[in-house]
Amino acid sequence: MKKNIIRRGISLLKRRGVRGVVEKVNVIPRKDELIHNMQYIMEQEEIPLDVEAMERHKKDEVKLLNWVIPEMGKGSGGHTTIFRMMSHLENMGYHSRVYLFYSPNYRDNQSVVAFVREHFPLLDHRVELFWDLSQLTYAHATFATSWETAYYVRRYKNTSVRCYFVQDFEPFFFPNGSYYHLAENTYRFGFYGITAGDWLKEKLNKEYGMWTRSFGFSYDKEVYKASVKNEFSKKIFFYARPYTPRRDFEIGLLALDAVCKRMEDVTVVFAGEDISNYVIPFKHENHGIVTVEALASFYAECDMCLVISGTNLSLLPLEIMGSNSVAICSKGDNSSWLVNEENAIMVDYDPVEIANTMIAYYNRPEELALIREKGLAFARQTAWEKEAEKIKVALGEIL
Repeated sequence: MKKNIIRRGISLLKRRGVRGVVEKVNVIPRKDELIHNMQYIMEQEEIPLDVEAMERHKKDEVKLLNWVIPEMGKGSGGHTTIFRMMSHLENMGYHSRVYLFYSPNYRDNQSVVAFVREHFPLLDHRVELFWDLSQLTYAHATFATSWETAYYVRRYKNTSVRCYFVQDFEPFFFPNGSYYHLAENTYRFGFYGITAGDWLKEKLNKEYGMWTRSFGFSYDKEVYKASVKNEFSKKIFFYARPYTPRRDFEIGLLALDAVCKRMEDVTVVFAGEDISNYVIPFKHENHGIVTVEALASFYAECDMCLVISGTNLSLLPLEIMGSNSVAICSKGDNSSWLVNEENAIMVDYDPVEIANTMIAYYNRPEELALIREKGLAFARQTAWEKEAEKIKVALGEIL
């Protein structure tokens, strides 16, 4: 324990200096440096086109892609999808280079490489990784991957085209205020949009005039596998993340409480975040943040899995289907591009209706089994290679 603390302290010292260590242990109270931290929004100076480099790479058979990404945490879902697509594109005539956007924790490329290789082993070893934006060089296409990174890419002219890899409608992450508007503004920057699913493709095109093409989802078939259910236990999984408002934790908790009051033999399995600070009067398991292998096991042992989303769907519905369970998803255009009443249970954002629906399906096991069967078949016909091919085709249209 003591050795681990010392190692972490040395690592922090190397990355952020003495002041960083002092601030970490709260010896010096920190003031909010909003103006400094958000200065990237105000910067206007363009990074000019290197005409020589453009001419030199004009006839390249392998096209160069720059990706400007936020710093990643362990197992980040958004980064996983980006890295997965990069890896497939390496085999499709595109070479990717990754640059961290004003990284607070890294000061050299080797540290970034070590972290990514350990925590994102799916990333193809040919992809290059850089800790600082100053290391960007000419590419045939340069991608923004979040609203913050879009402000930098807007200024970056050392590229043939500028693209936006959009996985969610990020203004919805915030109340209707400054951050909402700053995120929304980025859809008017004139980038070519590559979106996760058709909801975003249509929304950004119709409401902001963006050129958009989309790719769909699949799942890791080596991790999420079908297994036989235990007929003598009733379990419902809930992906619970109270700190993420768009995941509708409160609605889900109220619905599950209503189910358990009427069906006392049901156990709820929570994962996603530690919820021990909440009073939960019914039978449950609180697993907090877990590995993907543990998630796969939980999905497989549960009869139904509640996954509510106020924004774009995540990969969870397909992972649930691939584990031979039934996904309960919220209705709306943000969901219907992937799930429907054939392969999932669709519900409104109403805890009473959600509870009634879950109980109804427990009383109609044949119907539940049919949705499970169709969901598994639907998931199995998806493939990440097929979705990466759509990105390749989109890039071919603009390069």
